[in-house]
Amino acid sequence: MSSHFFHTGHAKPHGTDWAARLIPGAAFACDRRRPQREVGENLASPFLCNTPSPRHGGKNAANPLPPRWRPGQSWVRSALVRVAGILHSGALMASRWAEREGNQHGTRAVGGMRNVLIVGAGGIGQRLAKHLAAHPELGRSVCGLLDDRKLPGKGVMHTSDLAELARAGFVDEVILAGPHDREKTLWVVRAAQQLRLDVKMVPDLFGCEPTRQTERIAGIPLICLHEERLPVAGLLMKRMLDVAGAGAALILMAPVLALLAILVRLDSPGPALYTALRAGRKGRPFRCYKFRTMVRSADTLKEGLRERNQRKGPFFKVADDPRITRVGRLLRRYSLDELPQLWNVLKGEMSLVGPRPHPLDDFSAYSIEHLPRLDVIPGMTGLWQVTARQNPSFQAGMDLDIEYIHRWSLGMDLKILLKTAAVVLRGSGE
Repeated sequence: MSSHFFHTGHAKPHGTDWAARLIPGAAFACDRRRPQREVGENLASPFLCNTPSPRHGGKNAANPLPPRWRPGQSWVRSALVRVAGILHSGALMASRWAEREGNQHGTRAVGGMRNVLIVGAGGIGQRLAKHLAAHPELGRSVCGLLDDRKLPGKGVMHTSDLAELARAGFVDEVILAGPHDREKTLWVVRAAQQLRLDVKMVPDLFGCEPTRQTERIAGIPLICLHEERLPVAGLLMKRMLDVAGAGAALILMAPVLALLAILVRLDSPGPALYTALRAGRKGRPFRCYKFRTMVRSADTLKEGLRERNQRKGPFFKVADDPRITRVGRLLRRYSLDELPQLWNVLKGEMSLVGPRPHPLDDFSAYSIEHLPRLDVIPGMTGLWQVTARQNPSFQAGMDLDIEYIHRWSLGMDLKILLKTAAVVLRGSGE
Protein backbone atom coordinates (compact mmCIF):
# COMPACT_ATOMS: atom_id res chain seq x y z
CA MET A 1 0.00 0.00 0.00
CA SER A 2 1.49 3.31 -1.03
CA SER A 3 1.06 6.67 0.63
CA HIS A 4 1.05 10.19 -0.74
CA PHE A 5 3.99 11.14 1.46
CA PHE A 6 6.51 9.50 -0.84
CA HIS A 7 7.41 9.02 -4.47
CA THR A 8 8.81 5.51 -4.69
CA GLY A 9 10.90 6.45 -7.70
CA HIS A 10 12.99 8.85 -5.63
CA ALA A 11 15.99 7.18 -4.08
CA LYS A 12 17.43 8.36 -0.78
CA PRO A 13 20.65 10.32 -1.42
CA HIS A 14 23.95 8.75 -0.45
CA GLY A 15 27.07 10.23 1.04
CA THR A 16 26.63 13.57 2.78
CA ASP A 17 23.76 14.79 0.58
CA TRP A 18 21.20 13.71 3.18
CA ALA A 19 22.91 15.90 5.77
CA ALA A 20 22.71 18.94 3.52
CA ARG A 21 19.02 18.25 2.96
CA LEU A 22 18.07 17.61 6.59
CA ILE A 23 20.21 20.14 8.47
CA PRO A 24 20.61 23.84 7.54
CA GLY A 25 24.24 24.65 6.91
CA ALA A 26 25.36 21.02 6.85
CA ALA A 27 26.31 21.30 3.18
CA PHE A 28 29.38 23.25 4.29
CA ALA A 29 30.49 20.69 6.89
CA CYS A 30 33.07 19.05 4.66
CA ASP A 31 34.37 22.27 3.10
CA ARG A 32 37.41 23.31 5.10
CA ARG A 33 38.02 26.49 3.10
CA ARG A 34 36.67 29.78 4.37
CA PRO A 35 35.59 32.30 1.72
CA GLN A 36 37.37 35.64 1.85
CA ARG A 37 35.19 38.43 3.18
CA GLU A 38 35.71 42.12 2.54
CA VAL A 39 36.27 44.40 5.49
CA GLY A 40 32.98 45.69 6.80
CA GLU A 41 30.88 43.14 4.95
CA ASN A 42 27.90 41.97 7.04
CA LEU A 43 27.37 38.30 7.86
CA ALA A 44 24.44 36.89 5.90
CA SER A 45 21.61 35.31 7.84
CA PRO A 46 18.62 33.40 6.44
CA PHE A 47 16.47 35.13 9.05
CA LEU A 48 17.22 38.68 7.81
CA CYS A 49 15.91 40.57 4.81
CA ASN A 50 18.36 41.64 2.12
CA THR A 51 19.00 45.27 2.98
CA PRO A 52 20.90 47.21 0.28
CA SER A 53 24.34 48.29 1.47
CA PRO A 54 25.18 52.01 1.47
CA ARG A 55 28.31 51.37 -0.57
CA HIS A 56 26.15 49.79 -3.28
CA GLY A 57 23.94 52.81 -3.62
CA GLY A 58 20.81 51.43 -1.94
CA LYS A 59 17.93 53.57 -0.75
CA ASN A 60 19.52 53.76 2.73
CA ALA A 61 22.80 55.10 1.41
CA ALA A 62 22.07 58.60 2.67
CA ASN A 63 21.54 57.44 6.24
CA PRO A 64 24.67 58.49 8.16
CA LEU A 65 24.16 55.85 10.83
CA PRO A 66 24.77 52.16 10.17
CA PRO A 67 21.66 49.93 10.52
CA ARG A 68 22.75 48.54 13.88
CA TRP A 69 22.35 51.98 15.47
CA ARG A 70 18.76 52.56 14.39
CA PRO A 71 16.32 52.80 17.30
CA GLY A 72 14.08 49.74 17.70
CA GLN A 73 16.06 47.52 15.33
CA SER A 74 19.37 46.90 17.10
CA TRP A 75 18.21 44.27 19.59
CA VAL A 76 16.06 42.43 17.02
CA ARG A 77 18.90 42.20 14.51
CA SER A 78 21.40 41.19 17.19
CA ALA A 79 19.12 38.46 18.56
CA LEU A 80 18.37 37.05 15.11
CA VAL A 81 22.05 36.99 14.12
CA ARG A 82 22.95 35.20 17.34
CA VAL A 83 20.16 32.63 16.95
CA ALA A 84 21.18 32.02 13.33
CA GLY A 85 24.80 31.63 14.40
CA ILE A 86 23.93 29.12 17.13
CA LEU A 87 21.76 27.03 14.78
CA HIS A 88 24.38 27.13 12.05
CA SER A 89 27.18 26.12 14.44
CA GLY A 90 25.05 23.31 15.86
CA ALA A 91 24.32 22.01 12.37
CA LEU A 92 28.01 22.08 11.43
CA MET A 93 28.99 20.25 14.61
CA ALA A 94 26.30 17.59 14.10
CA SER A 95 27.29 17.04 10.48
CA ARG A 96 31.03 16.83 11.22
CA TRP A 97 30.38 14.48 14.14
CA ALA A 98 28.23 12.31 11.88
CA GLU A 99 30.88 12.22 9.17
CA ARG A 100 33.61 11.32 11.69
CA GLU A 101 31.45 8.60 13.29
CA GLY A 102 30.55 7.18 9.90
CA ASN A 103 34.18 7.05 8.77
CA GLN A 104 35.44 5.48 11.99
CA HIS A 105 32.63 3.09 12.86
CA GLY A 106 30.63 2.56 9.67
CA THR A 107 27.11 1.57 10.59
CA ARG A 108 27.74 0.68 14.18
CA ALA A 109 24.45 -0.04 15.89
CA VAL A 110 23.28 3.13 17.60
CA GLY A 111 22.83 2.53 21.31
CA GLY A 112 22.92 -1.30 21.18
CA MET A 113 24.69 -4.54 20.27
CA ARG A 114 25.32 -5.51 16.65
CA ASN A 115 23.95 -8.95 15.84
CA VAL A 116 26.35 -10.98 13.72
CA LEU A 117 26.20 -14.12 11.58
CA ILE A 118 29.50 -15.90 10.90
CA VAL A 119 29.77 -17.82 7.62
CA GLY A 120 32.28 -20.59 8.15
CA ALA A 121 32.29 -22.85 11.21
CA GLY A 122 35.94 -23.90 10.93
CA GLY A 123 38.74 -22.93 13.26
CA ILE A 124 38.67 -19.22 12.40
CA GLY A 125 34.88 -18.97 12.67
CA GLN A 126 34.82 -20.76 16.01
CA ARG A 127 37.64 -18.56 17.28
CA LEU A 128 35.76 -15.40 16.31
CA ALA A 129 32.53 -16.64 17.90
CA LYS A 130 34.22 -17.57 21.20
CA HIS A 131 36.09 -14.26 21.38
CA LEU A 132 32.98 -12.19 20.75
CA ALA A 133 31.01 -14.20 23.31
CA ALA A 134 33.74 -13.63 25.90
CA HIS A 135 34.04 -9.88 25.15
CA PRO A 136 30.60 -8.26 25.05
CA GLU A 137 32.29 -4.85 25.32
CA LEU A 138 33.15 -5.20 21.63
CA GLY A 139 29.47 -4.56 20.88
CA ARG A 140 28.80 -7.71 18.82
CA SER A 141 26.56 -10.67 19.58
CA VAL A 142 26.87 -13.85 17.49
CA CYS A 143 23.49 -15.18 16.34
CA GLY A 144 24.87 -18.32 14.71
CA LEU A 145 27.36 -19.91 12.33
CA LEU A 146 26.59 -20.96 8.75
CA ASP A 147 28.51 -23.72 7.00
CA ASP A 148 27.35 -26.18 4.32
CA ARG A 149 30.34 -28.47 4.94
CA LYS A 150 29.23 -29.38 8.45
CA LEU A 151 26.12 -31.12 9.72
CA PRO A 152 23.46 -28.80 11.18
CA GLY A 153 23.37 -28.60 14.94
CA LYS A 154 25.25 -27.05 17.84
CA GLY A 155 24.68 -23.54 16.49
CA VAL A 156 25.69 -24.41 12.89
CA MET A 157 23.15 -23.93 10.07
CA HIS A 158 23.10 -23.99 6.27
CA THR A 159 23.87 -20.84 4.31
CA SER A 160 20.51 -21.20 2.56
CA ASP A 161 18.93 -20.14 5.87
CA LEU A 162 20.73 -16.77 5.75
CA ALA A 163 17.69 -14.61 4.95
CA GLU A 164 15.42 -16.23 7.53
CA LEU A 165 18.07 -16.13 10.25
CA ALA A 166 18.94 -12.52 9.44
CA ARG A 167 15.31 -11.43 9.82
CA ALA A 168 14.52 -13.54 12.87
CA GLY A 169 17.73 -12.48 14.64
CA PHE A 170 17.68 -8.81 13.52
CA VAL A 171 21.18 -9.31 12.13
CA ASP A 172 23.31 -6.25 11.34
CA GLU A 173 26.47 -7.85 9.99
CA VAL A 174 27.79 -10.95 8.22
CA ILE A 175 31.40 -12.07 8.68
CA LEU A 176 32.90 -14.45 6.11
CA ALA A 177 35.39 -16.57 8.08
CA GLY A 178 37.66 -18.54 5.79
CA PRO A 179 35.32 -19.05 2.77
CA HIS A 180 36.38 -21.80 0.35
CA ASP A 181 33.56 -21.92 -2.24
CA ARG A 182 33.77 -18.86 -4.52
CA GLU A 183 30.24 -19.19 -5.89
CA LYS A 184 28.77 -19.67 -2.43
CA THR A 185 30.73 -16.66 -1.14
CA LEU A 186 29.41 -14.46 -3.95
CA TRP A 187 25.86 -15.65 -3.20
CA VAL A 188 26.25 -14.78 0.49
CA VAL A 189 27.60 -11.30 -0.34
CA ARG A 190 24.74 -10.56 -2.75
CA ALA A 191 22.12 -11.89 -0.31
CA ALA A 192 23.56 -9.77 2.49
CA GLN A 193 23.52 -6.68 0.29
CA GLN A 194 19.85 -7.27 -0.57
CA LEU A 195 19.13 -7.58 3.16
CA ARG A 196 21.06 -4.32 3.75
CA LEU A 197 23.63 -5.99 6.00
CA ASP A 198 27.28 -5.10 6.48
CA VAL A 199 29.69 -7.70 5.09
CA LYS A 200 33.23 -8.29 6.38
CA MET A 201 35.66 -11.04 5.42
CA VAL A 202 38.68 -12.71 6.98
CA PRO A 203 41.26 -12.53 4.16
CA ASP A 204 43.79 -15.23 3.39
CA LEU A 205 47.01 -13.22 3.81
CA PHE A 206 49.37 -16.22 3.60
CA GLY A 207 50.88 -15.31 6.96
CA CYS A 208 51.59 -11.69 5.97
CA GLU A 209 50.46 -8.58 7.81
CA PRO A 210 48.16 -6.15 5.95
CA THR A 211 49.75 -2.83 5.00
CA ARG A 212 46.55 -0.84 5.49
CA GLN A 213 44.54 -0.37 8.67
CA THR A 214 42.00 -3.15 9.18
CA GLU A 215 39.69 -4.13 11.99
CA ARG A 216 40.90 -6.95 14.21
CA ILE A 217 38.96 -9.41 16.37
CA ALA A 218 40.95 -11.91 18.42
CA GLY A 219 43.98 -10.90 16.37
CA ILE A 220 42.19 -11.85 13.13
CA PRO A 221 42.09 -9.08 10.50
CA LEU A 222 38.78 -8.23 8.84
CA ILE A 223 38.29 -6.29 5.63
CA CYS A 224 35.00 -4.66 4.69
CA LEU A 225 33.31 -5.83 1.47
CA HIS A 226 30.03 -3.93 1.91
CA GLU A 227 28.87 -1.33 4.39
CA GLU A 228 25.42 0.17 4.94
CA ARG A 229 25.64 3.85 5.88
CA LEU A 230 23.25 5.25 8.47
CA PRO A 231 22.17 8.93 8.37
CA VAL A 232 23.73 9.53 11.78
CA ALA A 233 23.18 13.30 11.81
CA GLY A 234 19.57 12.85 10.73
CA LEU A 235 18.98 10.30 13.47
CA LEU A 236 20.63 12.64 15.95
CA MET A 237 18.29 15.45 14.90
CA LYS A 238 15.33 13.07 15.18
CA ARG A 239 16.32 12.21 18.73
CA MET A 240 16.71 15.91 19.56
CA LEU A 241 13.21 16.51 18.18
CA ASP A 242 11.87 13.65 20.30
CA VAL A 243 13.44 14.93 23.50
CA ALA A 244 12.45 18.57 22.90
CA GLY A 245 8.91 17.72 21.81
CA ALA A 246 8.20 15.16 24.53
CA GLY A 247 9.78 17.26 27.27
CA ALA A 248 7.88 20.41 26.30
CA ALA A 249 4.60 18.50 25.99
CA LEU A 250 4.98 16.89 29.42
CA ILE A 251 5.69 20.25 31.05
CA LEU A 252 2.92 22.19 29.30
CA MET A 253 0.32 19.44 29.65
CA ALA A 254 1.10 18.49 33.26
CA PRO A 255 -2.21 19.91 34.59
CA VAL A 256 -4.16 18.10 31.86
CA LEU A 257 -2.39 14.83 32.60
CA ALA A 258 -3.18 15.18 36.30
CA LEU A 259 -6.85 15.89 35.55
CA LEU A 260 -7.12 12.87 33.23
CA ALA A 261 -5.53 10.63 35.86
CA ILE A 262 -8.11 11.79 38.42
CA LEU A 263 -11.00 11.14 35.99
CA VAL A 264 -9.74 7.62 35.27
CA ARG A 265 -9.53 6.82 38.98
CA LEU A 266 -13.00 8.21 39.69
CA ASP A 267 -14.63 6.41 36.76
CA SER A 268 -13.65 2.84 37.67
CA PRO A 269 -11.59 1.02 40.31
CA GLY A 270 -7.97 0.49 39.45
CA PRO A 271 -4.79 2.48 38.77
CA ALA A 272 -4.76 5.53 36.50
CA LEU A 273 -1.93 4.17 34.38
CA TYR A 274 -1.89 0.91 32.46
CA THR A 275 1.53 -0.58 31.76
CA ALA A 276 2.12 -3.51 29.46
CA LEU A 277 5.05 -5.03 27.63
CA ARG A 278 5.40 -4.08 23.96
CA ALA A 279 7.82 -5.21 21.27
CA GLY A 280 10.42 -2.51 20.72
CA ARG A 281 13.36 -2.19 18.34
CA LYS A 282 14.75 -5.59 17.34
CA GLY A 283 11.94 -7.23 19.29
CA ARG A 284 13.27 -6.13 22.67
CA PRO A 285 10.35 -5.83 25.13
CA PHE A 286 9.79 -2.59 26.99
CA ARG A 287 7.12 -1.35 29.39
CA CYS A 288 4.71 0.96 27.56
CA TYR A 289 2.60 3.50 29.49
CA LYS A 290 -1.01 4.50 28.79
CA PHE A 291 -3.95 5.88 30.70
CA ARG A 292 -6.15 2.94 31.68
CA THR A 293 -9.20 2.86 29.40
CA MET A 294 -10.52 -0.61 30.32
CA VAL A 295 -11.65 -2.44 33.40
CA ARG A 296 -8.97 -3.92 35.63
CA SER A 297 -9.54 -7.50 34.37
CA ALA A 298 -9.26 -6.55 30.67
CA ASP A 299 -6.29 -8.81 29.94
CA THR A 300 -8.00 -11.92 31.30
CA LEU A 301 -11.15 -11.14 29.29
CA LYS A 302 -9.22 -10.70 26.02
CA GLU A 303 -9.07 -14.38 25.08
CA GLY A 304 -12.85 -14.67 25.30
CA LEU A 305 -13.20 -11.90 22.69
CA ARG A 306 -10.76 -13.36 20.15
CA GLU A 307 -13.54 -14.67 17.91
CA ARG A 308 -14.89 -11.12 17.55
CA ASN A 309 -11.56 -9.73 16.33
CA GLN A 310 -12.14 -7.34 13.40
CA ARG A 311 -8.51 -7.03 12.37
CA LYS A 312 -6.87 -9.31 9.85
CA GLY A 313 -3.59 -10.84 10.93
CA PRO A 314 -1.80 -10.75 14.31
CA PHE A 315 -3.61 -7.67 15.59
CA PHE A 316 -6.55 -7.47 17.98
CA LYS A 317 -9.40 -4.93 17.79
CA VAL A 318 -13.14 -5.32 18.35
CA ALA A 319 -15.96 -2.81 17.94
CA ASP A 320 -17.90 -1.80 21.06
CA ASP A 321 -15.36 -3.54 23.26
CA PRO A 322 -17.24 -4.26 26.53
CA ARG A 323 -14.06 -3.84 28.54
CA ILE A 324 -13.78 -0.10 27.78
CA THR A 325 -14.92 2.31 30.51
CA ARG A 326 -16.91 5.52 29.98
CA VAL A 327 -13.92 7.81 30.45
CA GLY A 328 -11.79 5.35 28.51
CA ARG A 329 -14.05 5.68 25.47
CA LEU A 330 -13.55 9.45 25.49
CA LEU A 331 -9.80 9.12 25.93
CA ARG A 332 -9.57 6.69 23.02
CA ARG A 333 -11.66 8.86 20.74
CA TYR A 334 -9.11 11.70 20.97
CA SER A 335 -6.07 9.45 21.60
CA LEU A 336 -5.53 11.05 25.01
CA ASP A 337 -4.85 7.67 26.55
CA GLU A 338 -1.48 7.57 24.77
CA LEU A 339 -0.12 10.80 26.24
CA PRO A 340 1.86 8.99 28.99
CA GLN A 341 3.96 7.45 26.21
CA LEU A 342 5.74 10.80 26.06
CA TRP A 343 7.70 9.39 29.00
CA ASN A 344 8.67 6.39 26.86
CA VAL A 345 9.91 8.86 24.25
CA LEU A 346 12.08 10.67 26.79
CA LYS A 347 13.54 7.34 27.92
CA GLY A 348 14.46 6.49 24.32
CA GLU A 349 12.19 3.44 24.14
CA MET A 350 9.89 5.17 21.66
CA SER A 351 9.96 8.05 19.20
CA LEU A 352 7.32 10.63 18.38
CA VAL A 353 6.97 9.06 14.91
CA GLY A 354 7.50 5.43 13.96
CA PRO A 355 5.69 2.10 13.66
CA ARG A 356 3.29 1.55 16.55
CA PRO A 357 4.55 -0.98 19.14
CA HIS A 358 2.49 -4.18 19.26
CA PRO A 359 1.73 -6.31 22.33
CA LEU A 360 3.95 -9.34 22.82
CA ASP A 361 1.17 -11.79 21.98
CA ASP A 362 0.65 -10.06 18.62
CA PHE A 363 4.43 -9.97 18.08
CA SER A 364 4.65 -13.72 18.72
CA ALA A 365 2.32 -14.27 15.73
CA TYR A 366 4.53 -12.30 13.30
CA SER A 367 5.66 -13.99 10.10
CA ILE A 368 9.27 -13.64 8.95
CA GLU A 369 8.28 -10.87 6.48
CA HIS A 370 6.78 -8.80 9.31
CA LEU A 371 10.02 -8.51 11.31
CA PRO A 372 11.63 -5.63 9.31
CA ARG A 373 9.18 -3.19 10.95
CA LEU A 374 11.14 -3.77 14.17
CA ASP A 375 14.38 -2.47 12.67
CA VAL A 376 13.58 0.99 14.06
CA ILE A 377 12.35 2.46 17.33
CA PRO A 378 8.52 2.37 17.57
CA GLY A 379 6.58 5.62 17.66
CA MET A 380 3.55 7.28 19.23
CA THR A 381 2.15 7.93 15.75
CA GLY A 382 3.06 6.74 12.30
CA LEU A 383 2.20 6.65 8.63
CA TRP A 384 -0.55 4.08 9.15
CA GLN A 385 -2.27 6.22 11.79
CA VAL A 386 -2.65 9.21 9.44
CA THR A 387 -3.46 7.40 6.19
CA ALA A 388 -5.28 4.13 6.92
CA ARG A 389 -6.34 4.22 10.56
CA GLN A 390 -9.69 2.53 9.92
CA ASN A 391 -8.29 -0.09 7.54
CA PRO A 392 -8.70 -3.51 9.22
CA SER A 393 -5.91 -5.13 7.20
CA PHE A 394 -2.79 -5.89 9.22
CA GLN A 395 -0.80 -6.24 6.00
CA ALA A 396 -1.83 -2.75 4.84
CA GLY A 397 -0.45 -1.27 8.05
CA MET A 398 2.67 -3.40 7.73
CA ASP A 399 3.29 -2.14 4.18
CA LEU A 400 2.99 1.46 5.34
CA ASP A 401 5.41 0.84 8.22
CA ILE A 402 7.98 -0.67 5.84
CA GLU A 403 7.51 2.24 3.45
CA TYR A 404 8.11 4.68 6.30
CA ILE A 405 11.34 2.91 7.25
CA HIS A 406 12.71 2.85 3.71
CA ARG A 407 11.76 6.46 2.85
CA TRP A 408 12.26 8.12 6.21
CA SER A 409 13.24 11.78 6.49
CA LEU A 410 12.82 14.49 9.12
CA GLY A 411 10.50 16.36 6.79
CA MET A 412 8.22 13.34 6.60
CA ASP A 413 8.20 13.07 10.41
CA LEU A 414 7.01 16.68 10.65
CA LYS A 415 4.26 16.03 8.06
CA ILE A 416 3.05 13.02 10.03
CA LEU A 417 3.01 15.00 13.28
CA LEU A 418 0.94 17.77 11.68
CA LYS A 419 -1.49 15.26 10.17
CA THR A 420 -1.71 13.47 13.52
CA ALA A 421 -2.86 16.69 15.17
CA ALA A 422 -5.65 17.01 12.58
CA VAL A 423 -6.69 13.36 13.02
CA VAL A 424 -6.77 13.70 16.82
CA LEU A 425 -8.88 16.88 16.70
CA ARG A 426 -11.43 15.09 14.49
CA GLY A 427 -11.84 12.46 17.21
CA SER A 428 -11.52 9.49 14.86
CA GLY A 429 -9.98 7.13 17.42
CA GLU A 430 -11.56 3.88 18.54
